Amino acid sequence: MRIIYIGTPDFAVPALQALVAAGHEVICAYTQPPRPGGRRGKEVTPTPVHKAAEALGIPVRHPVSLKNADAQAEFAALNADIAVVAAYGLILPPAVLDAPRLGCVNIHGSLLPRWRGAAPVQRAILAGDAETGVGIMQMEAGLDTGPVRAEARTAVDGKTCGELTAELAQMGAALVVQVLADFEGHPAIPQPADGVTYAHKIAKAETRLDFSQPAAQVERQVRAFHPAAWFAWQGERFRVLGADVGDRSGEPGTVQDDALTIACGSGAIRPTIVQRAGRPAMPTADLLRGFPIPAGSVLA
Repeated sequence: MRIIYIGTPDFAVPALQALVAAGHEVICAYTQPPRPGGRRGKEVTPTPVHKAAEALGIPVRHPVSLKNADAQAEFAALNADIAVVAAYGLILPPAVLDAPRLGCVNIHGSLLPRWRGAAPVQRAILAGDAETGVGIMQMEAGLDTGPVRAEARTAVDGKTCGELTAELAQMGAALVVQVLADFEGHPAIPQPADGVTYAHKIAKAETRLDFSQPAAQVERQVRAFHPAAWFAWQGERFRVLGADVGDRSGEPGTVQDDALTIACGSGAIRPTIVQRAGRPAMPTADLLRGFPIPAGSVLA
């Protein structure tokens, strides 16, 4: 097929590479514009899809929006059979959705209709879902409301957001190749009316560990926001990159012992990997040898 590929982050790279490896003609890649980066933001950094497409010799376009008539005309002029979308980050207007002969399909990181929206992997972990997956959805104007052509499932099973996202990216890459190899053999099946949930974008404030919650929920925060979950002590932020759940009890946020066991709303967590600002991540025992956080300390 003649494919337009539309995506932005690392999650979208494996599918692009898999489509090329399967022999499809990816005629153009659309991605978000380069962002300021590097030292003091003086350099612009292309997106992961931009870099991957260039490495594959695929032309790249990165319009600020696809809502204007000129951008839509340029898109339609590519005469694609289909567009494959993965975590683009911008809304596709109807004129874009309808331009390819077979429309647009989306690689979505959940089992629709559960977790429609921007952050399905994080929300699945936070909710304690035992299982999640990836689906190939025929796109329509609504937010992830389109019919699904195929899906694959996997256990959440204590994985971090990064681990689960990487796994779903590989699953989605294999699945979209399978669907395009036999498009008519994968009919678009409407999503169930029941079980709809929305995966709202993660707010920065959510990454702060909430010790008033049960310990199991705090541990999910650690995995869902990895590597950005944090607490504060004496004006300094500490990132928690791994944690175990325990049964100690006490005032939420209070350190219970010299091993950094922290009381929660019920139970306790013990961080296993911690990172001070500007320092490398390390096992908690190593941190405490040089920087003790004594029992009785109150974390925020």
